[in-house]
Amino acid sequence: MTDTHGSARPGLSIDHTTVDGIRVLTLRGEIDHTVKNELTEALLASDGATQPRTVVDLSGVTFMDSSGINVLIAAHQAMSDAQGWLRLAGAQNSVLRVLGLVGLDQVIDCHSTVEQALAP
Repeated sequence: MTDTHGSARPGLSIDHTTVDGIRVLTLRGEIDHTVKNELTEALLASDGATQPRTVVDLSGVTFMDSSGINVLIAAHQAMSDAQGWLRLAGAQNSVLRVLGLVGLDQVIDCHSTVEQALAP
């Protein structure tokens, strides 16, 4: 099942796919304060319900600031509270560096590929 759409902002596109009951969000572009609401909506349902198992494919993300970090932390907490998990995959070196600088790579599982992130 695939539900694909671009976000309202030209700076980031968000595609949704489901693989074996796990939601995969593929992000392309830049993650900053101008797209944090769209990213939050993509990760967390507006009614407070969350998909408990989600992989975020960051291979197409060229920039992420603290806004993206905050959204990922909130999503991780919500999914953990729902007895699920959030995994990150394919981050480019510039994004991986940011994740490492703030220690998020020690909190959220980071994988080289989406396939690795989908593995049990």
